[in-house]
Amino acid sequence: MQRRAFFGTVFTGLAAASTATPQKPRVGDLPMRALGRTGQKITCIGMGGARFHLPSFDEGVSLVRRAYDLGINYFDMARSYWNGRAEEIYGAAIPPFRKNIFLTTKSGMRTRKEAEAELDLSLRTMKTDYVDLWQIHGVNEKEDIDRIFAPGGAIEAFEGARKAGKCRFIGFTGHADPEYNVEMMRRYAGFDTALMPLHVTDAIYLSFEKNALPVAVERGLGVLGMKIFGNAFLLRGFSVRDCLSYTLSLPVHAVTDSTSPELRDECPVSESESGSQSRSGFEIVISRRSSICRTLSPIPIPTPIPIAMPTQEVADDGGRGASGLERWAGKTRKGPLVGTALSLEGSEVNPGMDALRFLKRSTCRPDD
Repeated sequence: MQRRAFFGTVFTGLAAASTATPQKPRVGDLPMRALGRTGQKITCIGMGGARFHLPSFDEGVSLVRRAYDLGINYFDMARSYWNGRAEEIYGAAIPPFRKNIFLTTKSGMRTRKEAEAELDLSLRTMKTDYVDLWQIHGVNEKEDIDRIFAPGGAIEAFEGARKAGKCRFIGFTGHADPEYNVEMMRRYAGFDTALMPLHVTDAIYLSFEKNALPVAVERGLGVLGMKIFGNAFLLRGFSVRDCLSYTLSLPVHAVTDSTSPELRDECPVSESESGSQSRSGFEIVISRRSSICRTLSPIPIPTPIPIAMPTQEVADDGGRGASGLERWAGKTRKGPLVGTALSLEGSEVNPGMDALRFLKRSTCRPDD
């Protein structure tokens, strides 16, 4: 399905559905995992909050309610998403079932005073007294770490919020370099969770799977995966099932899913799905991926799958973006992936390649 055609149908019929009373999800519909040492059980796929700028407000509210009806109990959010409007969607959708979900948000503020103020605003906006998990958002530079742990830094706000009951657990997210994630864990032993990019091509460059994930596992943190579809870039070479199977075969407790519209292009909507006008394209997307997750339990024992990367072909592109990598992805479509690492055969990958920089950048957008 072409993107233009998709946008012509994706938002149909949601306005009326947005006021429907949410139903209680059927217990056990989706696989659940204990989130590290927190002991909290969350669904292995979570409702991501980073793409609520794509549908309208009412359509977003309906999508959140649909996710809950499907049995999802992990709801991801950040104050920065849609400049705070995404939290307003949660505030409009979740009050009837707030006690039944694991609610998170994040703050990108680096000082105690700023972070405290942002958390109070998040709580008011989402109409809740507390969040289950509050995360330091986007630790992508060494300067971020220094500011967070400086006197009067954000870590003081996070510790204070946990003591005051405004959050039950605290964590952090890092998008750009696994070394910064490792440094955060070295600096502070009190984190409960770590959210990091984990996907089928992670091992190619600045690998979180190889460097940050083992440290988080060793420390007993709850591990949350993001960027599993690489903002839909990876779907040029892998299926949704490939991507979910790979990441969920790692020692990961859950992944976030923002139902990016590109993900639906892989599998056109059938007449039976769209003909009733009762469900939006976004709702169909999240329903399908919830169904996939049901079939992934139990996850098989991870087995590395070698994927040959024609690095010379990428290099021969002469720095013209990611065209070589796109050709590789198009040729390398394989069956369901269940593995812990990508074994790159052939010549050594050069981390300086423009194409690889593009791939890393495409999976590390700062607004997620």
